[in-house]
Amino acid sequence: MRVKRLAALVALALASVLLAACGGRELNADWRPHASDAEVSSDTLYVKKVESLSEDFILGMDASCVPALEKSGVKYYDHSGAERDVYEILANNGINYVRVRVWNDPFDADGNGYGGGNCDIDNAIEVCKRATAAGMKLLVNFHYSDFWADPGKQMVPKAWAQMSIDEKADALYSYTKESLSRLIAQGVDVGMVQVGNETNGAMCGEKSSSLGGWERITRLMSAGARAVREVCPNALVAVHFANPEKVEAYEGYGKNLDYYGVDYDVFASSYYPYWHGSLENLSAVLADINAKYGKKVMVAETSYAFTAEDSDFSGNTIGEGGDFVKSYPFTVQGQANLVRDVIDTVAHTAGGIGVFYWEGTWISVGGDSYEANLALWEKHGSGWASSHAAEYDPDDAGKWYGGCAVDNQAFFDADGRAIESLKVFSLVRDGNAIQNAVDAIEDVNLILDLGGDISLPASVNAVMRDNSRASVPVEWHGVNVEAMKNGGVAKYTVKGTAGGMDAVCYVSMVEYNYLENWSFEEGDAGWTATPIGKFDELKIENKVSDSMTGESHYHFWGASANCVEFTLSQSVKSLRSGKYNYSISIMGGDGGATDIYAYVMINGEMLYRADAKITVYNEWHTAEIKNIEYTEGDEITVGIYVKCAGPNAWGKIDDALLNSVKE
Repeated sequence: MRVKRLAALVALALASVLLAACGGRELNADWRPHASDAEVSSDTLYVKKVESLSEDFILGMDASCVPALEKSGVKYYDHSGAERDVYEILANNGINYVRVRVWNDPFDADGNGYGGGNCDIDNAIEVCKRATAAGMKLLVNFHYSDFWADPGKQMVPKAWAQMSIDEKADALYSYTKESLSRLIAQGVDVGMVQVGNETNGAMCGEKSSSLGGWERITRLMSAGARAVREVCPNALVAVHFANPEKVEAYEGYGKNLDYYGVDYDVFASSYYPYWHGSLENLSAVLADINAKYGKKVMVAETSYAFTAEDSDFSGNTIGEGGDFVKSYPFTVQGQANLVRDVIDTVAHTAGGIGVFYWEGTWISVGGDSYEANLALWEKHGSGWASSHAAEYDPDDAGKWYGGCAVDNQAFFDADGRAIESLKVFSLVRDGNAIQNAVDAIEDVNLILDLGGDISLPASVNAVMRDNSRASVPVEWHGVNVEAMKNGGVAKYTVKGTAGGMDAVCYVSMVEYNYLENWSFEEGDAGWTATPIGKFDELKIENKVSDSMTGESHYHFWGASANCVEFTLSQSVKSLRSGKYNYSISIMGGDGGATDIYAYVMINGEMLYRADAKITVYNEWHTAEIKNIEYTEGDEITVGIYVKCAGPNAWGKIDDALLNSVKE
């Protein structure tokens, strides 16, 4: 039996006053841990123990949307089916910290909420009071925006839009101080305050690419930190960034924070495994920050799907289809394994103090149609964005407002009942080594030549409860080889059965390609990258969600204006006389004035070219050159030239194709 690590919580619940990090606070004397919560155990969830996990290691949950969800009719139930306050359920499953986001003014002039929980300071007070009453500490997460702040947008609050940097810094300081003072007056136990959210080179309308950008950004961070020190002198001050797979960028963040003397304690990173690279890389970049600057490190956001199913008619961030890194199956066990492994990684990284799961309580509002749910999202702000947000964020929320995109990544099912994976936060301390068994079948991804043989594997990997792999025979159903060979360039989903479970194979049919390593799955083999400008990144990146085909692509980025300029080329050998088509695809953004084109050189002379462009994320543009006339023995080189004037210009290059023209 595992004794739940909440003995201290029992004592706290019986007390009437606790000296919090920022002052005393009253506890909810009516709440007591239920007898059934004295221990956490599971007969179905395998959890490997995280060795040497300290008692004060943060096992946190962002649960900011709860009030809006409850207004929309959501109820929460514990593992036994009893309706409970969701913050009590979290505490009773090992969560010891709650993270709550704060937006300045997420409402229009008529009082209509922008959505995403309408997370102003009043919402934060309700969340914080309930979390404190359940015995958990609080991380208060100031976005310094009226709506979502993330790497793609860091919009200034409406009230600060016309301010100079000095006025904005003063306003940010006063706002932070006033908000924290209101929380403390309610007896909230603030243990940490985050000044900015995923501030990847931008914050509160300021951009690192502008003149004096980092000096202005860090001045705002310092203003927020000063307010925290004055109101909550014992609370930790955290800064927060995303995309740890961009190692050079993280090194730059650390240098700028140090150079401009930002007063902070914790360097926090987001880590979503389907976007942000390996756990080994995460550990390395965080350990580097700790070693160079002596800062504590943590993961401020992570999550994973327990199912591919959508429950609110609004679509999800991740699902089936082979477009994401799926390092764990989309199962309850897979979700728990991801959480356990992130905890283990941070716990054994120098300076690692904790992990927060993002919005593990955000589930469907439970209407029986999109229209019924939309009415609730609009009225109570329980979807990711309402139509009212268009006045503030017309290009994103104004076009794509709707429901929850992470209901399949929560720790509660569509009916609000806690699922078994929530127990991982408690079970990681002692482990739960039940009998190992098959949890799911690993997906198969194939790229096959239209002119070659089509053969699907005879066996696949079974993913075990402990996330190990075991080979099992597979039977594929309804495979039409002729249709695949004659269907041209296309993608197919083939389903099968292995070990009594569903199996899936994603097949990409492609024309025979005379280029080596055409989708960069073998690193930079065969390719020559030639920088012309002096910019920051030009390298192979392994990221399925940013690739056109496969898992890899060529990535570039330059922080300064007019610095991105390079060629990427391949010389082709053993080509017969004839006509050929060449194409290469690119996507990206922030390019400013650009000059981008695919080219073909024969005997050192550029004879063919086709223009391309970069616009926005995930909008691929293909430059295609048709009917290239080639004579055997000539030297032929194909490539792409990229020049961007914009600061922070970035892009991805993939799928270089050289195919013969059939006469």
